[in-house]
Amino acid sequence: MPVVKVKNLKNEEVGELELSDEVFGAPLNKPLIYDAVKNYLANQRAGTSATKTRGDVRGSGKKLWKQKGTGRARIASIRSPLWKGGGNVHGPQPRDWSYRVPKKVRRGAIRSVLSERLREGGVVIVENFELQSHKTRDFAATLTSLGLDKRTLIIDSVNANLALSSRNLREVTCVSPSSVNVYDLLTHEHLALSREAASQLDKQLSNK
Repeated sequence: MPVVKVKNLKNEEVGELELSDEVFGAPLNKPLIYDAVKNYLANQRAGTSATKTRGDVRGSGKKLWKQKGTGRARIASIRSPLWKGGGNVHGPQPRDWSYRVPKKVRRGAIRSVLSERLREGGVVIVENFELQSHKTRDFAATLTSLGLDKRTLIIDSVNANLALSSRNLREVTCVSPSSVNVYDLLTHEHLALSREAASQLDKQLSNK
């Protein structure tokens, strides 16, 4: 089982935490991660793009000239897709892009990314994120002292001071253990977990 050092907000070691092999010692599974990321991005799509068909374009429905005898091509409506300003043929229409993947796929992908982040040394375990104030400047200084100077994902039960002090930092994202997803884990270089959050992830991601 991997053992990591637990630090306080002053970057002082205050103990050790033993993590489970099942959640933080899983092998890297790229196909599983790909499926989970593809599903996440598809579920984020709005699906609101649309073009106007000949029935949606504004204009008269009157036949412009008689069918025969003019020498010109027959035409039924000025809103025909053949005409400039007419309707669009086979254009995008509003649709739901979301789909479901098995729960085991999502959990397996998260376990794989968490384990790889730990092997890379990108995981920091903090005793807790009980901040004394809600000032962004103080929280930024705390992150710097912890060595979290790049894109950082903080996993903890978000309290008021943590939410207020982190919301103006573009490189920092705070989520609760139940809201962790593969995309966030991949797009942040550092991962900071509280001791409690690490225990919660261990429970919700295990196959027990």
